[in-house]
Amino acid sequence: MQLNYVVKRVGMFFFIVWLAATVNFFLPRLGGGDPVRQQLIQQAALGGSIQTGMEDMIASYDEKFGLNTPLWKQYVTYVQDMLKFDFNYSIASYPRTVLQILGQALPWTIGLLTTTILISWVLGGILGAFMGWPRSPRWLGYLMPPLLSLNAIPFFLLGLVLIYVLAFRLGWFPLSYGYQPGTSPDWSMDFIRDMLHHAVLPALSIILVSIGGWATSMRSMMVTTTGEDYVTYADAKGLKDRTIFVRYSIRNALLPQTTALALALGQVIAGTVIVEVIFAYPGIGTVLYQAIRGSDYFLVQGIIFVLIVSIGVATLILDLIYPLLDPRITYKKA
Repeated sequence: MQLNYVVKRVGMFFFIVWLAATVNFFLPRLGGGDPVRQQLIQQAALGGSIQTGMEDMIASYDEKFGLNTPLWKQYVTYVQDMLKFDFNYSIASYPRTVLQILGQALPWTIGLLTTTILISWVLGGILGAFMGWPRSPRWLGYLMPPLLSLNAIPFFLLGLVLIYVLAFRLGWFPLSYGYQPGTSPDWSMDFIRDMLHHAVLPALSIILVSIGGWATSMRSMMVTTTGEDYVTYADAKGLKDRTIFVRYSIRNALLPQTTALALALGQVIAGTVIVEVIFAYPGIGTVLYQAIRGSDYFLVQGIIFVLIVSIGVATLILDLIYPLLDPRITYKKA
């Protein structure tokens, strides 16, 4: 791999991150309004009266958060903070910082979505490989319609169905939350069992929908691969079906699947926001939803920036290791 290409790709990565971060800064501010004023008015309304000295409090918090400075100065400060991964304080949860909130929510989202993506990728890949293999049992072909039907259902809609049937009607699983309310997260076996019990329904809603997509793409690649000359030649040589299936067909069909898996893992933080919201799961999706509702600029910026960087890093790593995954790909000039 040429050094110039690596430098070019890294430079492109930083440019895309800067461009996306810039949009991330200006987009929440297009609607105008004062997030500090909104938060204080909401808190005063919950108290049943309008607090005295409201304007003084707004001015004090605006100065604390740097919202009383010109927009260009806010942008310069924002870029400097992003370079240091300092996302300031949360407006809605002051004095908690954005990093503290992210540190509590990220493990929930990463744990849930990484597990569900890997499980659905493996199961979908295996099903798709067998469905695309011409010598597979014919009954596997009947799995395609239900898989495609599930894949067409949004995550959150299937989640609502699962909540109604398995939680509300049958009572097998909790309706919502990541653990029993009133308990404190720790590493005890009781809490881990409780956490896994609460994670079944959101995980199941994601897995059941995702399997169909992975199976469909893997089946398409298997159909294409089994028609290649090298597979025909291997069959003509008299190689065993198992050898042709594993070493010639699946091995070559896995490359696009691996690419899609890397991109999916890069977007794991984005996850399924609505799924986390309907299950009240304590992950990034729920935090982002609450931050948008509360006009918490700094928390929204922090979450989106982490998402941008994670997707960019996954894409960059995938682009750089592609020649190692497939020797036919090279970045050297002919």
